[in-house]
Amino acid sequence: MKHIHTSNWLAMLVTGMALGTAWAIRGQFGHEQGAAWAGGIGCLCLVLLAKRQDWYNKAVQAAFAGAVGWGLGGMMSYGAVVGYGKGIDLVNVYYGLIMLLVIGGLYGFVGGGLFGLVLADHPKKKIKWHQVIGEMTVGAIIFYYFIIEQLGIHMTPPRSEAWGVSAGMSIALLYFLVRTKQHAALRVAVFAAFGGGFGFAFGNFLQVMGNVAQVSFNMWNVMEYSLGFFGGAGMAYAVFTSKWPKVEQPTLSNTSLMIPIIGLVVLIPFFVWQQSFIMKDLQPTLEKLVEGETASLVRIFQWLAFIAFGIPAIYWVRRCNTFKLSNKIRKKFVAGLFMGDFGIYLFFTFLITGSLLSFYRIEQFLYILNFGLIIWLIPQVNTKPTIRPIASVKWSYALLGIMLFLLLLSIIAINTHGEMPGMNKRFEF
Repeated sequence: MKHIHTSNWLAMLVTGMALGTAWAIRGQFGHEQGAAWAGGIGCLCLVLLAKRQDWYNKAVQAAFAGAVGWGLGGMMSYGAVVGYGKGIDLVNVYYGLIMLLVIGGLYGFVGGGLFGLVLADHPKKKIKWHQVIGEMTVGAIIFYYFIIEQLGIHMTPPRSEAWGVSAGMSIALLYFLVRTKQHAALRVAVFAAFGGGFGFAFGNFLQVMGNVAQVSFNMWNVMEYSLGFFGGAGMAYAVFTSKWPKVEQPTLSNTSLMIPIIGLVVLIPFFVWQQSFIMKDLQPTLEKLVEGETASLVRIFQWLAFIAFGIPAIYWVRRCNTFKLSNKIRKKFVAGLFMGDFGIYLFFTFLITGSLLSFYRIEQFLYILNFGLIIWLIPQVNTKPTIRPIASVKWSYALLGIMLFLLLLSIIAINTHGEMPGMNKRFEF
């Protein structure tokens, strides 16, 4: 039996740190656009860690596909589900953790699956993206209207049941991956789902334990980091244990690069900026930190954020032409894009939380520590592929093992506290 190489474990750790940090930042912005930005950062990190020359060519497309996939899960509502995990009876708590396993799994499956499909794309076996998108759209519509509307199977009434849309997309994507024998992409989807699902549920448990212990820290942020960390680690594990096609002399075109680069560095940051840096939302935060009139300061922050992503976006779009020059330049481009995109997201969270003016949010400064460690560790990693096959039976056992472990965590949780703030009930007894 082949064992995963030691450097691959380090690559899993670094990818987990990258997606975990970005996902924790995403907590300040939420929704699809915030999740997409985090997903793109995690995917770019993974390409850099792989150090495959042929992957630098498709890094932008892969990161954008991963960003879209992870971002699509942002439509799901999970606030009430987190509240179930804070309950005092086993049925509600275990239900909450299992539903977080489902929600986190849906995030990871689509994000990992689309990312993996780009990596698997090959001139001799081209991915029919119009078919992927069409089938996922139809799957989402059919599943939602049949399961949610017709059968009335709800997860968090009266909250949004958009998880049904994500579930339909995931089922359609699973069918496509199996039917077209995209085994490598399937493994990335499955292990990203395992990681994201386990990370979300385990993070909820950590949040509850931290609140019980009265830890002076943002435990909601811990839960977010857990989802991203395990989701990123799962995605990395699958990437480094799957067999991928290799393109000796990759071909490039400005058209194939322009759409994903604009999506990655223009559209996603713009929507985050447009939805987050709003006077009525930002002003109350700043009023707690400074005395006097804050409207002018809000406008300054708005412009700082716009300039922070706008100028680099113009640079990256213009630099796309240099992709044709050499592998070395492509590698530098991808590394610069990763550090820049990550750095801008960090700057955004410092603005939106007012952490530029105060040290009241200590976790914001831990992001910088994570960022520095990631940048330092990436050059130290030299991965060694360890090919492993599709193992659906083992995956079933792994899922059962996770569910049993979450049952154990549920039993522990209900015996450590009484009623607590934010507690929610799905079932009344």
